[in-house]
Amino acid sequence: MKAQVSLTPNEAKRLIAKAVAHMPATQAALRNGTILVKCSTTTSAVAEELAGVPICISGRITLQGAKTANAKEQGIFRLLLEKGEMRNVSENMDDVGARMGKGDVAIVGANALDINRRAAIMVAAPLGGIARLFPGLRANGVTVIIVVGWEKLIPGSIEDAVNVAGRESIDLAMGAAVGMVPVSGTVVTETDAIEMLAGVKATVIGAGGVFGAEGSTTFVMEGEPAEVRKAWGLVQGVKGATLSGVAASLVECTAQSTSCAKFLDAGGVRVLSHRACIYRQPSLAETVFAGE
Repeated sequence: MKAQVSLTPNEAKRLIAKAVAHMPATQAALRNGTILVKCSTTTSAVAEELAGVPICISGRITLQGAKTANAKEQGIFRLLLEKGEMRNVSENMDDVGARMGKGDVAIVGANALDINRRAAIMVAAPLGGIARLFPGLRANGVTVIIVVGWEKLIPGSIEDAVNVAGRESIDLAMGAAVGMVPVSGTVVTETDAIEMLAGVKATVIGAGGVFGAEGSTTFVMEGEPAEVRKAWGLVQGVKGATLSGVAASLVECTAQSTSCAKFLDAGGVRVLSHRACIYRQPSLAETVFAGE
């Protein structure tokens, strides 16, 4: 039996979250280990599945470009579950990572996914911010799960994206200039999710849409009637899903917001925050192009 379905990005995030919450590695870590959930809209949906609460959202792509939250987080920013006990991580992330190892799980989103299922995260913070932690976690034996919808598929390779991007190399940006940090682990897309949850085979046959379906993925689910029926029910269960995240953190930054400070401290060195942002520096485009 075959069934064709279409999911918006928000619906896909919820389906991915359900699958990740039921993965054996996740369930084992929830009972006996540690789970670290990095902030993003997809990982916030995972947090809702695991702990019943959304988390704060920092970076995001909006109609204005690469933006962040308007104010400092007012809620859980980095979720840590230790044997099921929930807490917000406020300490140094290197210290948290050093305590994690075999049997623990780290869950992270991604901004880009290539056809070879390699992923990368956009970073506006100096030296990659928390994204630089994940290779070390893998080296410690932590299971890294990358939650990313097919809407993030890029036409080239992650290597190409990493090479052309760069926080310090961009002259002009809609929002903050970003670099790309590759992240490796177990990739879970919406088609992976439905295969995990229902045992069907899922194949993407189209992407995009109109009237609110922009960024959607259309795919065919194949399997035994009982499997397809189960998959159909799971898809219907996420239809109409909305964005996950603490409401206050979904308001994006402006030139006057507290998150758009002029400088950040990076290892004792003061560096410019939100480099090359045209909203904080309205005359920047004129200045840049005047010197071409």
